[in-house]
Amino acid sequence: MLFVWPICYGSMMQWIDDGLVLSAQKYGENSVILHSFSREHGRYAGMVRGGTSKRLRGLLQPGNEIGLNWRGRLSEHLGNFTIEAKSAIGASLFADPLGLSASSAALALLMKILPEREPHPALFEATILLIKSLSGDIAIWGPLYVRWELGVLAEMGYGLDLGECAATGSKTDLVYVSPKSGRAVSKSAGWAYRDRMLKLPAFLQNTQGDPKAAAPLKDQVLDGMQLSGYFIHKFLLAHYTEEALPARERLITSLKKDHAL
Repeated sequence: MLFVWPICYGSMMQWIDDGLVLSAQKYGENSVILHSFSREHGRYAGMVRGGTSKRLRGLLQPGNEIGLNWRGRLSEHLGNFTIEAKSAIGASLFADPLGLSASSAALALLMKILPEREPHPALFEATILLIKSLSGDIAIWGPLYVRWELGVLAEMGYGLDLGECAATGSKTDLVYVSPKSGRAVSKSAGWAYRDRMLKLPAFLQNTQGDPKAAAPLKDQVLDGMQLSGYFIHKFLLAHYTEEALPARERLITSLKKDHAL
């Protein structure tokens, strides 16, 4: 990775970093506004001149990893990007509708909740790992997607405590999560309130019991997405409507229809 802190060339500011394409929207006749998630500069927008050309259109597919060179007269200006290819991980998902749906949901979530120009390098690395995994076995990336969403919550300051029971302190038999506290609850402590609790999927439990007794992986992934989605809406989307993440809802619908898990 080539990276420099913002420096001034005459009257221009510049930085170089690695980034992930979140979205690219046409601007004028042949330019686009690129919204990127960069490793050291966070969510950043800039104009790509000639971005509608055949060569650049391929690079600007959401989910692709690219090299970014940003220049602006002042740091607060929109500025201009020049880009170079690094890894076409987003474009590689075109032949996999479910993986593409998961990528779209993840990128849309980042577009919605990431503060502009605030670095989150650990989340950047986790997102690259997630997008790269989506062309593989859903039995692997399904649980990884749930863990990624929980990681987003933690990165934004709203991590859940799933290590011990909120009521008893027990670290075993954790099967619920309290919607009020975001803490795990054991089966015995939460049984009387089970209709109000969120389910803690087996792949997130500290000590997993008999695999044969666990719910099917598809149901676990859906339970995990209900869990993370509840707190995403509660903590990160307080100023949006419940329909604020349509790409995520489409992913959930696709997962319910898919029979690969």
